[in-house]
This record gives sequence, structure tokens and C-alpha cells, in this order.
Amino acid sequence: MSSFLYFILPVLGGYTLSSVYLLKNPHILHRKKRTAFYCTHISHRGGCGERLESTMEAFTHAVEQGTQMLEMDCHLTRDGHVVVSHDENLLRQTGHDLNISSLSLQDLPLYKERLEVTFYEGRYSSGTDRQFALLEDVFRKFPDMPVSVEIKENNSELIEKVSDLVRRYNREEITVWASVKTRIMKECRSTNGSMPYSFSESRGVLLLLLFYSGLLPFMPLGESLLQFYLPSIINRTFIPEKHILRNKLVISLLEKVTMRKSLFNHLAARGIQVHLFVCNKDDDIKAAFEVGATGVMSDYPTLLSRYLSRNRSQD
Repeated sequence: MSSFLYFILPVLGGYTLSSVYLLKNPHILHRKKRTAFYCTHISHRGGCGERLESTMEAFTHAVEQGTQMLEMDCHLTRDGHVVVSHDENLLRQTGHDLNISSLSLQDLPLYKERLEVTFYEGRYSSGTDRQFALLEDVFRKFPDMPVSVEIKENNSELIEKVSDLVRRYNREEITVWASVKTRIMKECRSTNGSMPYSFSESRGVLLLLLFYSGLLPFMPLGESLLQFYLPSIINRTFIPEKHILRNKLVISLLEKVTMRKSLFNHLAARGIQVHLFVCNKDDDIKAAFEVGATGVMSDYPTLLSRYLSRNRSQD
């Protein structure tokens, strides 16, 4: 037993020291990623706290307020158009219990006149534009604006059409694949591997396991972005549907496990951007940057711009 310890303890000690050193100095093993964009200001659903979510009016307003990235979700109509919409079912957004996939483009209903902001309970947005936007219209109007496109369903036709639009408008370097589901992300990457992509949920869990085991500094990572909740918003501005997330102990544990500045600094040093969402108060924006986020996603692009402007002037 003593001879085993005599061998294993130095090995573990060397491994731990190497891991800690490489966590702080990842350039020794990994070449830093060089994406064509670097975003500190990201507008969630186009800044849906200030205009109706995911409309051209919302995207235009966010760009006018200085956003550096537009975040959106896409679905496919029955007649093959790629529509920007968070939900496939339109009940929440329009009051009509219909699916986008069952409707042709011309039959899509209008948004409600007022829409509750999902990540700021009790707050509503409105606007003059109540029509669903086409992804192509976004690409055409904002040719140089980075866009994060989340795919929620494993629909190969949708993924193909998004990829085709990205190629047609020469946006492969500034359009990001995003999906919670690893299976969908694999399909996206298989369809267009030239686009940067973010961590899926299972890949995010693996990232944490690698971090806590000390293996992360030794492992290659293909992703260019980590997009994740700021846990402290849960049960304050955002009330989750899942009851387990309404437990304060669960949220406290989630925050302690995921919000690790050394992890975020390591990713940033490797050129992987860390975007925390959805921060709709100054204190939440501040908390996100203090824990190591390189960018913040908000429903309120004007609020975020003012925060960044104030803090730049204080530096």
C-alpha cells in the first residue's frame, strides 16, 4: 500500500499542478480562436423588452441602440419560408393556437398588440410592427451584423434552408449555430461546418465535468461561444415553468457550480466568448461581467448600451 501511495501521490500532485497552470495559460496547448466578431452587447429576440420580439422593428431598434449581435430562433412555414419566431406554436405570441409549420407565410397571424417580456415578469412590450420577420429580410437589411440562430427542432429542411441563406448572403463567419440539443447541433454542423457554433446543453455539462476534473486545459474545444443563464435572474425577473427551478436551494447550487470566473477566463483566453442571459437590470448586467462574461444578452438594448457607456467612461 505504501509503495502504491509513494507512486500515486507524486503523479496526482504533478497532474494537479499542470492542470492549474494550463488553466491559466491555455495558449501553451491551444491556439486562440479568431472569430470574425467579438460581442459584448447582444439583443435577445432582437431586444424584446423595447419592441415586439423578433420583428424587423425590434431588430432595427436594437441596431440603432448599438447592439453587436442579434439573437433569434427560426421555424419553417408550410410553404418553406424561414420565419424568425421563438415559438413554433403561436398561442403565446398571437393568441391563436396554431403551429407555424401548419401555415403558409401569408396566413401567419399578427403578433398581439402587447406581449409580456418572458424574462421580466409583469413587463410588456409593444410596437407598430406586428408581422413575423423572415430570416432573409434580417440578413438583407443587416449584412454585417453577427446573428445567433437557434434551431429548436430537428428539421433537416429548416437547417438546410438556414444554411443556404447564410451562404447566399456570405455570412458564414458571422452567423452562429445555436441549439440546446446536441443531436440538432450535430445536424447543423453536418449541414454547414463553416459556421461557428455554441455549446449545446450536454456539451455544457461535459464542459463542467472537464473543468472540475482538471481535464479541461488538456482538451480541444470546437465551440466558439458559451451562452448560458445568469442563475441569479431565476425567480426574480424570470419565473421558470419547471418547478425544480423554483427551488432556491437548486438555484443556489446551480449558481455555485456554473458561475466560475476561472472557467470563463479560461474560455475567453482560448477565444471562446461567454454570453450570459437574460440580464434586464443594471445589477444583473454588472454581476454577469464581474463573474467573467465577455458579453451580456438583454431584452433591453437601450439599457445595456447605457450601462456599457457609463462603465467605459469610468474605466
